[in-house]
Amino acid sequence: MFEDKYLVCKDCGNEFLFSASEQEFYAEKGFQNEPGRCPACRRNRKQQRNGYSSRPREDRPVFTTVCAACGQETTVPFEPSGDRPVYCRDCYQAKRSRY
Repeated sequence: MFEDKYLVCKDCGNEFLFSASEQEFYAEKGFQNEPGRCPACRRNRKQQRNGYSSRPREDRPVFTTVCAACGQETTVPFEPSGDRPVYCRDCYQAKRSRY
């Protein structure tokens, strides 16, 4: 009933395969339109909508705090509020592996 066909991505302009199994999935879900973007562009668009940033990690803010378990100074990617313990990477991993 369905046959593989190639479509052109409206973002990057590359051809991509719209397989028979994908077409069947679209039909089962009741989707009326064929995909307009290739899988890579769909993934990028979804990440942008969900707030994921492509910024390098070194551009992200880091905060210095003291580990609640070992007392060493450490950095974390969030601002500690003071109402919950904050752990360094090693103590966090050790605590996590116990559960």
